[in-house]
Amino acid sequence: MLLKDKVAIIYGGGGSVGRAVAAAFAREGAHVVLNGRTGAKLERAAEAIRAAGGRAEHAAFDATDAGAVDAHAAAVAERHGRLDISFNMIGYGDVQGSPLVELGRERFLLPIETAMRSQFNTGTAAARHMRAGGVILALTANCGRQPYANTGGFGVACAAIEGLCRQFAVELGPRGIRVACLMSAGSPDSDGVSEVFDLHAGQAGVSRAEWDRRAGEGTMLKHLPSLAEVADAAVLMASDYGRAMTGTIANLTCGQIAD
Repeated sequence: MLLKDKVAIIYGGGGSVGRAVAAAFAREGAHVVLNGRTGAKLERAAEAIRAAGGRAEHAAFDATDAGAVDAHAAAVAERHGRLDISFNMIGYGDVQGSPLVELGRERFLLPIETAMRSQFNTGTAAARHMRAGGVILALTANCGRQPYANTGGFGVACAAIEGLCRQFAVELGPRGIRVACLMSAGSPDSDGVSEVFDLHAGQAGVSRAEWDRRAGEGTMLKHLPSLAEVADAAVLMASDYGRAMTGTIANLTCGQIAD
């Protein structure tokens, strides 16, 4: 097991990506702590992990609330005697489908401010309790590097997350703590991505199947990353097999973007 006895907090653990990553971490031996704002969703995700033989607990609070994040991280570290992995993949409330000149300032700023508040809160809270070998991860999207029209503030938020992670990495590296991002091209089997793809397909005047086909054809591997593939990559980055990797972006775009 690649994550045997590690303790991992997963922010956004009730969402599609969060559930997939939590299940993969638990499969590899980690004790996962799921966070989100909706207790019922978290409970269902934790129950599914326990039913599969994994170890999971959950706590409902808002990751933009610094006090709640700090108190929870401290409680997890005290209860389990360690905190090894922190992965923030919460939703940012972004509004897509409109050009910036029609979007409005508040809608543009919302995902950027939410991303920065939550990533700063969770990253600093984790760092206070991690020993050498700890790993802080974040999830970003391809539009953080390659701009796409009508994605609102989401791409800017992703670019900001990657910049923050590099700053964390240079400051926490001397303590043996790694920090990295996973950059995805979007998993069609994720609820949130599916909703966005439906929107963009409609605006392009094509069927959803045609949109997915075109998106897949634009990658070197001729398909977009599945939730399972993203989760497996997260396991790799969180494990000791990734111990030489920090301050980096793991490219999960299936070759849509070449590094």
